[in-house]
Amino acid sequence: MAIMLATLGGCSLAPAYRTPALPPMPANFKEGDTAWKVAAPADEASHGNWWAVYRDDTLSRLETRLDADNPGLAAALARYDAARAFESQFSAGLFPHLDAEANPLRARQSNNRPLRGSNQPDEYDSDTVGVGASYDLDLWGRIRNEIGAGHALAQAAQADLASAKLSLEAQLAGDYVRLRGYDIQVRILQDALNAYQHALVLTQNRHSGGVASGLDVSRAQAQLDDAQAQVTDVLAQRALSEHAIAALVGEPASSFSIAPEQDQLEVPLTPVGVPSTLLERRPDIAAAERRVFAANAGIGVARAAFFPDISLQGSYGFQDTGMNNLLAIGNRFWALGPLATLNLFDAGLRRAELREAHARFAQTSADYRQTVLTAFREVEDDLALLQQLGMEARQEDQAFAAAQQTLNIATNRYREGIVNYLDVVVAQTAALSAQRNAETIRTRRLQASVDLIRAIGGGWARDTAGMDAPATAKAE
Repeated sequence: MAIMLATLGGCSLAPAYRTPALPPMPANFKEGDTAWKVAAPADEASHGNWWAVYRDDTLSRLETRLDADNPGLAAALARYDAARAFESQFSAGLFPHLDAEANPLRARQSNNRPLRGSNQPDEYDSDTVGVGASYDLDLWGRIRNEIGAGHALAQAAQADLASAKLSLEAQLAGDYVRLRGYDIQVRILQDALNAYQHALVLTQNRHSGGVASGLDVSRAQAQLDDAQAQVTDVLAQRALSEHAIAALVGEPASSFSIAPEQDQLEVPLTPVGVPSTLLERRPDIAAAERRVFAANAGIGVARAAFFPDISLQGSYGFQDTGMNNLLAIGNRFWALGPLATLNLFDAGLRRAELREAHARFAQTSADYRQTVLTAFREVEDDLALLQQLGMEARQEDQAFAAAQQTLNIATNRYREGIVNYLDVVVAQTAALSAQRNAETIRTRRLQASVDLIRAIGGGWARDTAGMDAPATAKAE
């Protein structure tokens, strides 16, 4: 009998777990050039404090503050702690439960109580102390499957925490890159304002000398005022980025500021590895897979409900009628024996719960496949964006060089009286637009590099996070 119970105790009614099937993994990512493929994901540029690749001390300090003070990250941590506590609740079912009872009772029985003896008192004492124990044999693996599901959900919450952390860090880096881009835009516009101011003075002097018309002066003034308006607009956009960063690091926007910085951030070369490593590098993929495992264990829990629940029950204690001799040997009581419970009729409840468990497994499997496909799309998107923006940046740099040359020629020809100031205004507008476009593209490339690091999992990896790798679990 003991051998049979031991054998049944190792039984599980959960299906053999296999990670949901995915399309074949390609050898390389399609988009991007080879510079984005040759490095392994273990490279230090994509682990740990991934933002260090931008080599900006201010960004590093802000990211550290985010990890410590962001309310959204604190909420994700609390959800993870709750999932761990939920797992521990199920784990307690593997051990015997022991309870103590003390019940000093003063009672009065009814005069018309059925079968009451004539010599029984109206009022009496009933004092009881004792202990009781119970142990569920878990013959069908219900508790162990609940524990397995709870453990997997705790791991999913851990990956959710990592995903939230990575997302917030990337959001901060993106806002910071945008803010630094605005700083460069302000510098470009300030340089343009100085040039336009000199051009206005030149035009006014020429007008005073009778060489230039009032129309040239008004055009120069309009160009100067328009550039000033552009500065105001960029400063407004910078303020919004600064406020967004303040909220991310947990500080009121009213007391937060970042000093303007004119140094340009460099676009890093981030190694992306091969496509198959993405499954181990993305915390959202790991979370989705762990939820599939939990749903698979839930099928075992639902199946176990069709079989008897067998437990061992025991109690020991003392009881008397208040004669101040409660612990006398004659007042002791005890009970020991098994308890078996089997539901005979539930109007289809258990079958409905089993169908629900299968449906939840199908849902989480589909969610897992969708998460993987979304991850591949995001990586390919960012690789394509970086490649195309790199080409666009070179083209825009050439356009700015040509526009600057045109402006120099137009300015010299205006000084010589060969052309009117309209040619200068057109050249100034083209040169400023090309220079600002070049900076906008550089900022977009930086933001795309941040998005790519987030898309490949940042500094997170399943093995370094201590999470179980997807595996096959056999039912017995």
